[in-house]
Amino acid sequence: MSITRKTSAEENLIGDEEKNAIIKGMLYLVATPIGNLSDLSHRAIKVLREVDFIAAEDTRITQKLLAFIGVKKELISYFEHNKRERGEIIAARLAAGESCALVTDAGTPAISDPGEDLVALCAERNIPITSIPGPCAAILGLTLSALPVGRFVFEGFLSTAKNERKKRLNELASEKRTFVLYEAPHKLRATLSDLHITLGNRKIAICRELTKLNEEVIRTDLEGAITLYKERDPRGEYVLVVAGNPDAGADNCFWENLPAAEHVSYYIDTLGMSKMDAIKAAAKDRGLAKSILYRQLNIDKN
Repeated sequence: MSITRKTSAEENLIGDEEKNAIIKGMLYLVATPIGNLSDLSHRAIKVLREVDFIAAEDTRITQKLLAFIGVKKELISYFEHNKRERGEIIAARLAAGESCALVTDAGTPAISDPGEDLVALCAERNIPITSIPGPCAAILGLTLSALPVGRFVFEGFLSTAKNERKKRLNELASEKRTFVLYEAPHKLRATLSDLHITLGNRKIAICRELTKLNEEVIRTDLEGAITLYKERDPRGEYVLVVAGNPDAGADNCFWENLPAAEHVSYYIDTLGMSKMDAIKAAAKDRGLAKSILYRQLNIDKN
């Protein structure tokens, strides 16, 4: 009688099958391609094929992805405006023993994505969660930027609310680490202008259409970027990788070149101080009596 032994490769494959078996009651965060469908991993395909249902940011986009890999599966929409209601439904089905894959339109769920809330809800209810790694536009942008990326900050999309946007930009002005922003094409020019006004002329890598046929990475500075996009129309989704402030933490004062009125306005607009408290703080910064600062403010008005 002959005995056939399994090779090491076969044993590893069996081990992988066991290791990657779909677990009932598990939420799978499945990273999907941001442009190139070939970036979908074998493990991601297996999960999408074998889970009980899929929660998708846009079911129409996910349906196209599933058709590409030949998978038919129940889809439930989960996006910013229905995340509370659908989050409860998804969590209840997971608690009942079903498995679910959460996907966003492109990239890694929970990164600048309402999936963050579903992860928090499941964690709160002791529902197991795992992540199937894959594409993330922020990481791709960092690796292509040629800027220091040993330490970095991810900011996602800046707020469209004027005061919150100004506050975040002012905080970033003193950030030493490289930071990453996402931006839509119709807002790119305004964002580049706001960055230049707040940060000065920093180095920036402008990444668009990552992993797609027209992928482009422009390594320049903010002044160069502003000039460039006066001449061309922004197209596609953008990842902006901006150099940190090498002088952050030095003895120079942020208000050194600000007129008195703008110094006071900074504390009011950015830190939410009352006008009286802002004047006190600005006077202390400048080593002035409040009465002298009042006088300067009145002169500025006149």
